[in-house]
Amino acid sequence: MSMTVMVARNVSGRVRGFLASTMLEVAPGVYCAPRISPAVRQRVWDVLEKWFPNEQDDASIVMIWQERDVPGGQAVLTLGTPPIDFVEVDGLILARRTPS
Repeated sequence: MSMTVMVARNVSGRVRGFLASTMLEVAPGVYCAPRISPAVRQRVWDVLEKWFPNEQDDASIVMIWQERDVPGGQAVLTLGTPPIDFVEVDGLILARRTPS
């Protein structure tokens, strides 16, 4: 179990309420949980993926957590805009945005 952090931008009250029921909201739109199991983290993400198509066009959610098996030791999942791809370059993880 490791610290999980989510940042939600321009999401509905439904999503904010759900995240607040599973994690501590430490700042507007920033949620964290110090000890969340991978199974619970995946269930939370599954709910967000299911609900996300009903969100505004400019909404986004980013989830990060420690993952020792990936370069940089940190895993990232994103929903929304702008779409971001994460690539490894010489052992570093870089964010690549697709031009619009």
